[in-house]
Amino acid sequence: MRALVIGFILALGIAVAATAQDTDIEGVISDQLSAFEQDDFDQAFTYAAPNIRQIFRTPENFGTMVRRGYPMVWRPGAVTFLELKRQGVGFVQTVQIEDGDGVLHYLAYAMMETGDGWKIAGVSIITAPGVSA
Repeated sequence: MRALVIGFILALGIAVAATAQDTDIEGVISDQLSAFEQDDFDQAFTYAAPNIRQIFRTPENFGTMVRRGYPMVWRPGAVTFLELKRQGVGFVQTVQIEDGDGVLHYLAYAMMETGDGWKIAGVSIITAPGVSA
């Protein structure tokens, strides 16, 4: 019985830590989306991982790339967080974004933990989960 109670307490602790991690990752993505909506590319750039910051070098370059390549991220409608899964040393968060025309887009956000918290290491447009080509 004692082992069962200890196992339950450990499992509960792991579940609480995982939920906090999910919330932190969702918060970073949500905060960046909010910054994009306000055209605050300086703030949006702070959520980018070092690899992304090195590629684009300035918030202005980063903002231009987002406006041109990811208009659904720049001006998102409804945002729904889907599956979060471990991949390599980080996580991939699947996000469904409805654009201004009502079209659904699915994006995979590569997340990495840094000394400054979770950062976005890349975003790719994917096909709808469960849909194959």
